[in-house]
Amino acid sequence: MRKSTIWLIVCVMIFAFIGLLYVQFNYIQIILNTRTVGFKEAVERSLSQVSRDLEVDEASRFLEDQLLNLDNKRNYAKRSTTIDSKIITQQKMQITAPGAGISQIEFSSITQITQPMLTIAPSQGKRSLADKSQEIQGAMQDTHFYYRSLLNDVARNLINANLRPIEERIDFKKLDVYLKLGLKGNGLELPYRFALVDKNKKIVYSSYQFDENEAVNMFTQTLFPKDPSAKSYTLQVYFPNQKAYLFSYVGFMTSSIGFTFILLLVFIITIYIVLRQKRLSEMKNDFINNMTHELKTPVSTISLAGQMLKDSNLSKSPQMFGHISGVIQDETKRLSFLVEKVLQMSLFDTKKAAMKLKEIDVNDTLANVAHTFILRVEKCGGQLEVELDALESAVYVDEMHFTNVLFNLMENAIKYRREDVPLQLVARTYNEGNKISISIQDNGIGIKKENLKKVFDRFYRVHTGNTHDVKGFGLGLAYVKKIIDDLHGTIKVESEVNVGTKFIITLPYIKR
Repeated sequence: MRKSTIWLIVCVMIFAFIGLLYVQFNYIQIILNTRTVGFKEAVERSLSQVSRDLEVDEASRFLEDQLLNLDNKRNYAKRSTTIDSKIITQQKMQITAPGAGISQIEFSSITQITQPMLTIAPSQGKRSLADKSQEIQGAMQDTHFYYRSLLNDVARNLINANLRPIEERIDFKKLDVYLKLGLKGNGLELPYRFALVDKNKKIVYSSYQFDENEAVNMFTQTLFPKDPSAKSYTLQVYFPNQKAYLFSYVGFMTSSIGFTFILLLVFIITIYIVLRQKRLSEMKNDFINNMTHELKTPVSTISLAGQMLKDSNLSKSPQMFGHISGVIQDETKRLSFLVEKVLQMSLFDTKKAAMKLKEIDVNDTLANVAHTFILRVEKCGGQLEVELDALESAVYVDEMHFTNVLFNLMENAIKYRREDVPLQLVARTYNEGNKISISIQDNGIGIKKENLKKVFDRFYRVHTGNTHDVKGFGLGLAYVKKIIDDLHGTIKVESEVNVGTKFIITLPYIKR
């Protein structure tokens, strides 16, 4: 797959994910706004109902008091009328002759005194139906005037009610009950805090745990709105769990967004793997090109030497045989070395290389390796310095692999030297804490900063493609990193272009 195709897929998927997340967040915002408006309206309706209930409660108390007062007055008037009626009856009986009975006029007078509105005298029994209807209408009118007068008295008392202390006008326990019932009636069953404040914002009464600083969204309602502003009181209510209550309606969307991010993460990992595999594929192609060129040279040389031995026209002097056999031996060693490099790839297919650990002295091993390279460094017109400053230098390593690590690092220093500057190669050992450090430093061409993190990757070479100014397969440093990691050590690189490169290996030493 071409790189442009991969990036096109990446752009399309990123656009799709951004659109999906935008739709989800927008939908959540719409739900929250709708729920917030509905919540606010429900609270306002509840508080308005509470205010109305308190007014009705106060009016009911005044009406009960007024009825009680009127009942007391009526009972007193009834007792007085009964006494007067008895006195009048006794006086009439004294005037009437014994046995003559009570006259119609006398009976009517007594009845009218005792029950002035409800009793009809016998003499009126023969009146017309229209007269009776008119009398009933008059009685209903009297009743209307009676209740109207009663309500007028209650209204006058309510107008003057603001002169009373608020503690006498409101039962705070009932206020809490009204508030709870009002919220429940509007579908809101969540904890709340409330307070009653006067016009100066001074708290007259507050519920348990009311905290003005905790209130983020305070709802207010004026109680007894017809009272003068100087006597006004305000009910303040807030809900500690308001946000959690509102967000509970979008919980299912939260999980949806979570799954979207998981898909996005999986997509990113997939794209990373694809790009990594593509890069490895390109590196392998470079490796095959380089390997083909590297193997072709010794094979061609050996083949040419064989033809020379087979050619009967050439004189077969001992010097000629010695030269040809030397060439064959050198090229065979070179070919074996290249094959060994390729076989090192098998190490990367296992989790850990097979190690034969034994105790060695790092100072001695580094000195031996440096002695092998000193002639090659001097042949390049350079200088090799060895500084063995480590006092504790015994370590448990695989001698063969560890020696190969040092060979690789020094060989790279020679490969990547600057042609116009004499090579300065410094190999040094020193102790840091309970570890020993080995540094290989040169003054070669250096490595760019953007390439430093890639130098330990398999097949990676700063000079890629079918370029052979510097020989190699891109396996040396990957092999070094693999071995050092398996020995529980660390390796890091410091480099600057046209200044040089420094590799530092750190291993735990054997404590004596």
